[in-house]
Amino acid sequence: MTESIAASEPAGERLKRLAEAHGVSTEYWDYHGNLAAPSRATLVAVLAALGVDAGTDEEVEASLMEADLAPWRLTLPRVVVTRAGSSSSVPVHLPDGASVRVRVELEGGGRWDLSQTDEWTLPHDVDGALTGRACFALPADLPLGWHTLVAEIDASPAREAFSATAPLAVTPERLELPAALGLRGWGAMAQLYSVRSHGSWGIGDADDLTELVSFLGDEGADFLLINPLHAAEPAGRMTPSPYLPVTRRFVNPIYIRPEAIGEVARLSGPRRSLVQWAFEEVSATDLSAEPIDRDAVWKAKREALEVIFAAGRSRARQRDFERFRAEQGEGLERYALWCALTEKYGALVDWPHTLKDASSAFVANEARTLTERIDFYAWMQWIVDEQLGRAQAEAKASGMSLGVMDDLAVGVHPHGADVWSDPESFARGIEVGAPPDMYNQLGQNWSQPPWSPVHLAETAYAPLRDMVRTVLRHAGALRMDHIVGLFRLWWIPRGMRADQGAYVRYDHEAMVGVVLLEAHRAGAVIIGEDLGTVEPWARDYLASRGVLGTSVLWFEKQHDGWPLQPAAYRRLALSTVNTHDLPPTAGYLADEHVALRERLGLLTEPAERSRRGPPGARADDHPAARARAAGRRPLGAGDRRGPAPLRDAHPLRAGRRGPRRWRRRAAHPEPAGHRSGVPELEDPARRRLGQRRPGRGPAGQRQAEQPAGRRPRGDEALRRR
Repeated sequence: MTESIAASEPAGERLKRLAEAHGVSTEYWDYHGNLAAPSRATLVAVLAALGVDAGTDEEVEASLMEADLAPWRLTLPRVVVTRAGSSSSVPVHLPDGASVRVRVELEGGGRWDLSQTDEWTLPHDVDGALTGRACFALPADLPLGWHTLVAEIDASPAREAFSATAPLAVTPERLELPAALGLRGWGAMAQLYSVRSHGSWGIGDADDLTELVSFLGDEGADFLLINPLHAAEPAGRMTPSPYLPVTRRFVNPIYIRPEAIGEVARLSGPRRSLVQWAFEEVSATDLSAEPIDRDAVWKAKREALEVIFAAGRSRARQRDFERFRAEQGEGLERYALWCALTEKYGALVDWPHTLKDASSAFVANEARTLTERIDFYAWMQWIVDEQLGRAQAEAKASGMSLGVMDDLAVGVHPHGADVWSDPESFARGIEVGAPPDMYNQLGQNWSQPPWSPVHLAETAYAPLRDMVRTVLRHAGALRMDHIVGLFRLWWIPRGMRADQGAYVRYDHEAMVGVVLLEAHRAGAVIIGEDLGTVEPWARDYLASRGVLGTSVLWFEKQHDGWPLQPAAYRRLALSTVNTHDLPPTAGYLADEHVALRERLGLLTEPAERSRRGPPGARADDHPAARARAAGRRPLGAGDRRGPAPLRDAHPLRAGRRGPRRWRRRAAHPEPAGHRSGVPELEDPARRRLGQRRPGRGPAGQRQAEQPAGRRPRGDEALRRR
């Protein structure tokens, strides 16, 4: 039967069927509104990165058969993720005719015996053995947490008795907002590295963060959104963008304030002088308007940190340090080892071949010789963790309902610590990006390797939950950049153009659930950057799970193209005038982003067409054109004040009116029962267009995907890393 179907089915269709079976989309809507499809070469390369052979028709046939049999080869699924309050079932595969008992061993102790359901499926022939399937009900009242499924299969003519286990995650149905936030809240956004004081060592740090949240909390703010603090290169040139880190789990020690380390008070005079001299190397740049020299700052700061580390710690402090290392486990040790090796050998691409395998005996031998340097890099993570903890404590003490809102980058550097220490977690030969859109007409390649969905399931999403848990240690909220990456990512085979990729889907139910469980345990809020090419159902799904969306003023429009009134914004959203992905407001209104792309040869259509906006937009639909039509100069053409409505709606200005207990609601009246977005403020004065990431969302696709009567949100965003 299968052979006759295969013979009558075109080879191209069988390849598409194989791709869809492994979550690879075989068609998508481009930004012109046309249905597009990845090439055969793209599908073959993407499938190869997933461990699926599809180079020939014979390999396609074999892989299709394997895809059908793969679930039947597993006694229990690799991992089961379910929701609290919802009943579900779990399949168990066993020799046909054998009996089985299934239980849940709870994370906190105890057990829960499961009952078999009435579901019945025909047995399958798996490698010559007849295999049956039994389904067991997971009750709705299982407690939240990571539990263990245990299946005990009795002996049968085909096999002796055996047992199998699988992780079971029970996740929140919905992440509820903190009661202290009220109906709405407001806050500010800052690129922490640009927030400097006289003692900042040339770059904003944890102490500056503490001072800023204290000030904002006194002013009535609920949060401060900052840039990602992820770790960068420990030696050599440091990648300027915080959105291309070497790891997303650990923090860049450049944000340490050396003088705030407890051991500094016990330094001898000569050692204290060394710290002061290091500070003086960069102190003159504290209040400079010139671009931040991260490499000079890190050189001076590392010199001081070396002195402080070498001075030692008290018994109590050493015990705290060791406890921190134990809590962070192997992840911290491997990161510290990577830092020590990078310090010794340079960039990963230049390492001896024997050291590129993190599990090799050569690496283990190097680890023994670099013990002191490993200790140093682990110690810096402990120090920055302490200082960030003080910042969040001060934020809460000042009255903030959320405190620090961290930012999570979409991926990591291809030669960073995460890829080296856990290469199996990443798809090989693949880079993440975005298909062409109105503002990035050649497509985008962000150079970041994507997580492998297969390996994530095999490890019960350990990389994801370890990362989220660590990032949320000292944060009341987490903004997840490009949150649709939990649903699908644009995979580009290495060597191909950015427009020659394909979308690969992830198990969003599992990935979102894991994130929500960690956020629930941390008492944190999750905000998703859901701009660009986002399927409407994905936005609805995130909202149903209590994940806030993102709304940008420029892209919230009525049917006629005029700005949407804030009261009409969607509920459960972080509402903002600007984001890190956009050029500064003055530059955006003056079309500087279009001029830049024209100079760089990144446009595939006339610049004037790009200035008019996405397909279907009127020539007067751009904010600058509307300003001219209203008799005002566009911001960026000499008017530094901005339109009056923007000045009146300035979140911080509004927040200064009246006592904290009533001023937010008095300044922002809203209809009864309406939950509006949380406004955020960003001062773009210190930002540079070249540090921004090009946008992801094809305008045409968004027009096709949006509900009737709504304009696309966020397709127009200029996104540059």
